[in-house]
Amino acid sequence: MGKALDGVRVLDMSHVQAGPSCTQLMAWLGADVIKVELPGRGDITREQLRDLPDVDSLYFTMLNCNKRSITLNMKSDKGKEILRALIRRCDVLVENFAPGVLDRQGFTWEKIREINSRIIYASIKGFGAGPFVDFKAYENIAQAMGGAMSTTGFGDGKPVVTGAQIGDSGTGIHVLAGILAALFQRETSGKGQRVEVAMQDAVLNLCRVKMRDQQRIAHGPLTEYPTKEFGDFVPRAGNASGGGQPGSALKCKPGGANDYVYVIIQPPVWAPLAKAIGRPELAEDPGFSTPKARLERLDEVWGIIEKWTQTHTKFEVLDALNEIDVPCGPILDMKDLLHDPAMAERGMVVDVKHPKRGMFKTVGCPIVLSDSPVEIRTSPSLGEHNEEVLKEVMNYGKEDLEQLKAEGVI
Repeated sequence: MGKALDGVRVLDMSHVQAGPSCTQLMAWLGADVIKVELPGRGDITREQLRDLPDVDSLYFTMLNCNKRSITLNMKSDKGKEILRALIRRCDVLVENFAPGVLDRQGFTWEKIREINSRIIYASIKGFGAGPFVDFKAYENIAQAMGGAMSTTGFGDGKPVVTGAQIGDSGTGIHVLAGILAALFQRETSGKGQRVEVAMQDAVLNLCRVKMRDQQRIAHGPLTEYPTKEFGDFVPRAGNASGGGQPGSALKCKPGGANDYVYVIIQPPVWAPLAKAIGRPELAEDPGFSTPKARLERLDEVWGIIEKWTQTHTKFEVLDALNEIDVPCGPILDMKDLLHDPAMAERGMVVDVKHPKRGMFKTVGCPIVLSDSPVEIRTSPSLGEHNEEVLKEVMNYGKEDLEQLKAEGVI
């Protein structure tokens, strides 16, 4: 059996992270993804945060596996001719240029649809229609304006960005959902359509429980938050659980930066938890035995449990609490995950061989299909597939390619 997206050809005109994260998932799922890059420079992330001189950065390699790369100067007449030919032969076009870039080069949505009525044109922008529509956005700006930063961190500190790339890669996943929906609809309509996702909107979608709480706060304080005094907006929750049950990150042995375990106290587990930490009397103590009583003295509750967790490693706590069905999870840092044998076994951390870098690790495909397993190949070198792709779409030979290169088209 072939791959899920076999036969789907994607024109990847995106760069940095939001677009490439989307198109890499499509490539992993079997699509032929042709990445279009500027001659001589390519995607800016090829050079960003390099750890080895004159070698594509991990930033680039980890977002562009399984793709083909061509170089193209879209400002030249011949470059535009090639782009038109690519549009005619592709099912999907993905771009995350600054607002108006493609329009100014003559490739409006109307023109693209005229060239290929079946194409899915996916456009990623920072903001949707409104006062910010022409503004640029980056990861942290999207988090700031999508509601994430205002609700992340502790109440007595500054707003904080999350380490998860919810603005960039989070938007990429939203775009993927839109593209797949449009491809499915095309099967019955015969027509392509435009897919638009704004980074601000994608972040807000991931913050929906905070929007839930914004409406709840009108009816009184949110008891699951550690905040003592409430205003008229959702406060930062620190490490409190967002699901209505008390939760906190507790210190573990030996006391390193990430020697913590996150524990959630559900009502049914209080008695076995009290016994496990050596305080069985707390199951009957009226000051601790009910959820309401515990909420009124949460700091004390966590302090009692933390005295016990500090005598064990985070993995020992994990084993002990899972035996009694207490929801918990150790804080795993990137070193833990990079070398986790289970993650490697499941293909969530993968070794990939790069021609210049040698072996590097990348995050695997989180979407697992039973009949079409993902095979991860290394990212392409700049313009590696110029001859291959241009022969396919333009029937160009080597002399044509040499002329295009001399003219700065590729």
